[in-house]
Amino acid sequence: MKKSALMLLIILLPLAVKAQTPYRNEDGKKIDKEELETKDYLPEIHGTIRTKFEYQTEMAASRFEVRNARISITGNVLPIVAYKAEIDLSDEGQIKMLDAYARLFPVKDLTVTAGQMRVPFTIDAHRSPHQQYFANRSFIAKQVGNVRDVGVTLGYKLGTEIPVTLEGGLYNGSGLTNQKEWHKEVNYSAKAQFLFAQKLNLALSIQSIQPQDVRINSYDIGAFYEFGRFHIEGEYLYKTYADNAYDNVHAVNSFINYDLPLRKVFNKMSFLARYDMMTSQSDGKAIDEETGALVTTDYKRHRVTGGVTFSLSKAFRTDLRLNFEKYFYAKNSIAKESEQDKIVLELMVRF
Repeated sequence: MKKSALMLLIILLPLAVKAQTPYRNEDGKKIDKEELETKDYLPEIHGTIRTKFEYQTEMAASRFEVRNARISITGNVLPIVAYKAEIDLSDEGQIKMLDAYARLFPVKDLTVTAGQMRVPFTIDAHRSPHQQYFANRSFIAKQVGNVRDVGVTLGYKLGTEIPVTLEGGLYNGSGLTNQKEWHKEVNYSAKAQFLFAQKLNLALSIQSIQPQDVRINSYDIGAFYEFGRFHIEGEYLYKTYADNAYDNVHAVNSFINYDLPLRKVFNKMSFLARYDMMTSQSDGKAIDEETGALVTTDYKRHRVTGGVTFSLSKAFRTDLRLNFEKYFYAKNSIAKESEQDKIVLELMVRF
């Protein structure tokens, strides 16, 4: 496993014949040298606030919630050195440190990121809150796919006829807490994105972690296509457990979005429909003391979501979402209170 991880890093680190100063911002986009140098020590501050009202039809109960109150600081200290620090003041009522990393651009099209970050895995789990299409994330993004960890990531863009972006790295595998633990096993994740056309994107990714005694391997394939006012997306994730410690997991996320331009008050109105599902899974951490088997953390279920989103001007992005989620559980599944039929009204502001 360690050899495989080392080979992964070697593949993602192409030999550079000539080093070039790329002059990029935190997102890796090229900008003029003079423009960058005037902003080296001037950090940019961004934020996302998501507040929502939910009505759970099974219980005939409701609640208000501040789902996210994120603040991030990004900037450059040198033309080839960038940084980002992001904290959520209300992640379902808890304060969490999310991103905290430094990023280097040693040669053209190559990035090296070290710290706490989003792990390169899946499409939907990689979206920030202000980039999400629905009020609640898909099962792949929330339950099945890992999102953030601590480690180092290498990224490289291939300037071929079909643009390809490669990302991969080594991580603790235990999430954002427990960073002082020592690990004997190598945990890694890798992702490749292919831009076949201007609006056609294919992503392949793999992840291997060992939270406790059982190694978990996940494989994901996803694609989205944008044409006219439509955005169509589909993603499939397959998860396996070493030594058959738990049944293999299957998860699907698919949705369609149609944008209708508006002239007054709102910039556009979006109509959305989603189907996602997952089989029962274990996070690999909890073990039944009597049987010694992994404990189920999420039960098998299907979900259909329909919604409409009203968007204001792009300069100060504001989305008002109304979603209805319908769940379908197997007979032996246990439904959590927050994972049942509900109506969601959400206001999202990005600044």
